[in-house]
Amino acid sequence: MDLSRTPRTTLKRLPKRGSHEREVIDRILDEGFICHVGFVVDGQPFVIPTGYARVEDRLIVHGSQASRMLRALGQGIDVCVTVTLIDGLVLARSAFHHSMNYRSVMVFGRARVIDDRAEKSQALFALSEHMIPGRWKDVREPNEAELQQTTVLSLPITEASAKIRTGPPLDDEGDYDLPVWAGVIPLRMIADEPIQDPRLPSEITTPSYVSDYDRRSK
Repeated sequence: MDLSRTPRTTLKRLPKRGSHEREVIDRILDEGFICHVGFVVDGQPFVIPTGYARVEDRLIVHGSQASRMLRALGQGIDVCVTVTLIDGLVLARSAFHHSMNYRSVMVFGRARVIDDRAEKSQALFALSEHMIPGRWKDVREPNEAELQQTTVLSLPITEASAKIRTGPPLDDEGDYDLPVWAGVIPLRMIADEPIQDPRLPSEITTPSYVSDYDRRSK
């Protein structure tokens, strides 16, 4: 299913790289960790990185009650959220045509504060599972004081678009004969060996969702 195009989500530069397919947008959002939230307060623009999760047709963002971003967004102001995944460095024969292979999403809209306790807990569960599937069942859940200190926002994914670049460099035709290496350096996120907390008792073993962590499985 495609999302409806709006003036804000219609790509003007290199539109052939754009997509309004919901499946494409969801797949990118599900792989990322960090979004950048752009908004304006009293004429001052802000762009703040934060963790997020997708729950069906919503983005969930959370943070401290003291967060300026969350206080502002909770008032229903316009917001632009971006997520970008870098898949490779594209080395062309000319400096001008160097590029990156990437997948990105922009979401526009207005967020609402999640006040209902059950919905809030479910949103925090979704955030935990997005980052480390299986972790929530092993840890202590937030208590009432911690829930009170946490603001959770829900942003509908109804006005959004993706932009994607893949493939080799695109040089000027006259540059293809230059004796310069050209191609792509693929990049991906990998997990190194887990580092144990120094205060962890020796009898506690490393769970499989830690030892086998692989973001590519998302």
